[in-house]
Amino acid sequence: MSEMKGKIIKGIAGFYYVDDGAGTVVQCRAKGVFRSRKVKPLVGDNVEFDLTDEKDLEGNVTEILPRKNALIRPAAANVDQALVVFALSHPDPNLNLLDRFLVMMEAQQVPVIICFNKADLADEKEEEKYRLIYEPAGYQVMFTSVREKTGVEAVREKLTGKTTVFAGPSGVGKSSLTNELFPEAAMETGSISRKIQRGRHTTRHTELFSLGNGTYMMDTPGFSSMYIEDMEAADLKSFFPEFARWEDECRFLGCVHMGETVCGVKAAAERGEIAASRYENYRLMYQELKDKRRY
Repeated sequence: MSEMKGKIIKGIAGFYYVDDGAGTVVQCRAKGVFRSRKVKPLVGDNVEFDLTDEKDLEGNVTEILPRKNALIRPAAANVDQALVVFALSHPDPNLNLLDRFLVMMEAQQVPVIICFNKADLADEKEEEKYRLIYEPAGYQVMFTSVREKTGVEAVREKLTGKTTVFAGPSGVGKSSLTNELFPEAAMETGSISRKIQRGRHTTRHTELFSLGNGTYMMDTPGFSSMYIEDMEAADLKSFFPEFARWEDECRFLGCVHMGETVCGVKAAAERGEIAASRYENYRLMYQELKDKRRY
């Protein structure tokens, strides 16, 4: 038995598939010691493993190497950035869902690139609308059309040399974009049910794909709802980066930008210097967290 190193690229039903970096994938079990340490291997983990069966390429994960970070949702390790994909049209983007995802990533200190796909189904006015909401908040906003093959190369450049989590709801063309960026990934591309305009087939597990040159892409199951948890209502404002600029104009230290009379953030939203949808979604999430604490 020889000690080897690799990266977990997939985990299904207690099996961890470890890429040894030389094109071989070994099916591993995790040693019982992890259970006693209350540590679970994650997709993206760099690990040490023993090869127990060279013919069938089976082994055991013996050690999880130090993590750069570990995400709770999606459960993944050593992530550099997230690319969240929404359709520009058909269906229209659910900005509440997008803002929840951004809050989750901010809380986990993962930079996000926002990609609006299906740009061929909308006009430049629509693009500008979403750019004006998210670029002032500090996010990179990109537009792609898999059908017309536009914007895909620009996205590919952003992925180079990094480990990127791909996320987005069903039906936005996320799997088609994945296939365009990395054909070998061969995602199941679900046809859209015209009636509900949602993907019929979605990715069922988190999986890491190597694009070469130290570039990894992690595809995650489609999400259609997202509850923000494990957060105090008062901390939520820290995860809306564009608020910081206006907080000096709040009368009270620790202002939560809800009902206060003199509030720089609320005033900036009224003037349109903070996007109305962002401020409204902040208010909804704040109330949700406040109500949760009450019960």
